Amino acid sequence: MITHKIAVIAGDGIGPEVIAEGVKVLNKAAELDGTFAFQFDYFPWGCNYYLQHGRMMAEDGLQTLENYDAIFLGAVGDPKVPDHISLWDLLLVIRKHFDQYINLRPVKLLQGAPCPLKDVKREDIDMTFVRENSEGEYAGSGAWLYKDQPNEVVIQNGVFSRKGCERVIRYAFELAKKEHKTLTSISKGNALNYSMVFWDQIFKEVAAEYPEVETHAYLVDAASMFMVKDPKRFEIVVTSNLFGDILTDLGAAISGGMGLAAGANLNPERNHPSMFEPIHGSAPDIAGMGLANPLATIWSAAQMLEFFGHQEWSDKIIATIEQMLVEKKCLTPDLGGTAKTGEVGDAFAALLSR
Repeated sequence: MITHKIAVIAGDGIGPEVIAEGVKVLNKAAELDGTFAFQFDYFPWGCNYYLQHGRMMAEDGLQTLENYDAIFLGAVGDPKVPDHISLWDLLLVIRKHFDQYINLRPVKLLQGAPCPLKDVKREDIDMTFVRENSEGEYAGSGAWLYKDQPNEVVIQNGVFSRKGCERVIRYAFELAKKEHKTLTSISKGNALNYSMVFWDQIFKEVAAEYPEVETHAYLVDAASMFMVKDPKRFEIVVTSNLFGDILTDLGAAISGGMGLAAGANLNPERNHPSMFEPIHGSAPDIAGMGLANPLATIWSAAQMLEFFGHQEWSDKIIATIEQMLVEKKCLTPDLGGTAKTGEVGDAFAALLSR
């Protein structure tokens, strides 16, 4: 039997509530299959840890995490801790240190999920965003000069390396080739005359190696409009760190809401652990009330299972999410139901067992 070692960072706000249901579903899949199991080890890192220790994670946290097959993250963020600290001192540190340069986010309208767009069919929204996850606009390069003086200046750099751009674009081409889908690159080359022109150039270079893949390219403002007006034109999408962050939130809004938004931070070479997380944030205003929707976390658990090679169970989990959305018997308030977080997890595990 294969045992997957998972480091669990439940985090802040609703993080512990939703991660508990993700763990519940992973354990149920392992129990039903019988050929694999999970070992979950929990680490109390996040904003509460910061308020007690002055740091978001233990000093040897990265060395500890290196020993795991994957990381399961609930959510990070608390009003008492500045956002740039909670983000930069945990989530982005993990992504960069473990070279999780692929951020994979599904934007898929499941049957039964609410959609604010009119006259849109289920098959019209079926995208996979491949977001560059290690550099770009979130590289952390810049300067703050003459602080608190009249001539104060802030410089924020975007970092785009040939290696960084090429490897994420190539990953997207390989995915499009494997799934027989179109690939769309989203940039802003007309305004960002260095970084995005460079991105566009590398996309064209790599595209020449994949003549069988149909490609498209849009400026990010046009892409935002088309995601709302004509979402079916997007299948596999590759874009930079910042644009991918923004557009996948838009994608969540048109495909059921943030309660269904999952994400995977992948190190494709598997030299380091990858990390799986819902992307809805810590929602401190509803923490502890049982109102949090665990389905995004469960979807990210499906991504973890796929990454480990358990494609059948990944597919079963997605199908079970869809079944719950269609039946509408046990859903949280954001999806029009009255169920508590734990009740959704219990109902999900029961359906999976059938």
